[in-house]
Amino acid sequence: MKFRHVLLVALTPVVLFSCVSTKKFKAEQTRYTQLKDSLSGAVAKLQAELRSCEDQKAEEGRRKAALQAEIDALNKQIGFLKENNTQALKQLQDLSVISSSQAESIKKSMENIGAKDSYIQTLQQQMARKDSLNMALVMNLKGAIGNLDDKDINIKVDKGVVYIDISDKLLFKSGKFDVTDQAKTVLGKVATVLKNQPDIEFMVEGHTDNVPYKGGGQLLDNWDLSVKRATSVVRILQNQYGLDPAKMSAAGRGEYSPLSPNDSPESKAANRRTRIVILPQLDQFFKLLETKK
Repeated sequence: MKFRHVLLVALTPVVLFSCVSTKKFKAEQTRYTQLKDSLSGAVAKLQAELRSCEDQKAEEGRRKAALQAEIDALNKQIGFLKENNTQALKQLQDLSVISSSQAESIKKSMENIGAKDSYIQTLQQQMARKDSLNMALVMNLKGAIGNLDDKDINIKVDKGVVYIDISDKLLFKSGKFDVTDQAKTVLGKVATVLKNQPDIEFMVEGHTDNVPYKGGGQLLDNWDLSVKRATSVVRILQNQYGLDPAKMSAAGRGEYSPLSPNDSPESKAANRRTRIVILPQLDQFFKLLETKK
């Protein structure tokens, strides 16, 4: 009897220690599973962003390839004209059929062809430079904004123009034009990138869905609402973040420039947005044209 009592007393700490260790093991196992799921989600999101960047890069590559094909075709035409003009000039001079003034006129024509060839090469260099600057701007904007959901903010390049689309869910309350505190933080990050590019000019556009505005007050309709939202964003960029007002403009597009048909709650939500459009520097392009005429 005494032996059994002694044995029971000796085994009790072992059993208790085993229970405690099992609980700790299960807790650590649960924590490991949570960390693993969180890491998997982060990796999936980064992979999605990488695929998006790769798609944009591929689209830019296709566009550049099409432009290069056009330039190559022009270069072939120029080469053909040069060769034919040279042969014709030599034959005519040898036969003494044309006068010296006519020969000089043909030489000038050939010189003009050479100038146009140089002009095409300059345009090609300018287009490549512009594409590189746009892609750098997009990457800087995405890096500054961080891991916001693409449904709330989307940055893209389309036909050589950079667009920043911000959902109204992030910027404003329904039917209102006062910018939320959360949105001011996002606008501050965008402003930081734009401020580092002092030559950039941009337009802030307000967009709505096709649901008629019924808020009353000083606003009459979706036109008014979209304009007020655009000017609200412009004022914050100017007054709080110091962007040059001479480089900004505000516009209201109302419901008349939708991204998709207003036939579902999801498409209506996508159409309710504020868009920042980085404007092409057309004055520099026209100056290039003038110098090459």
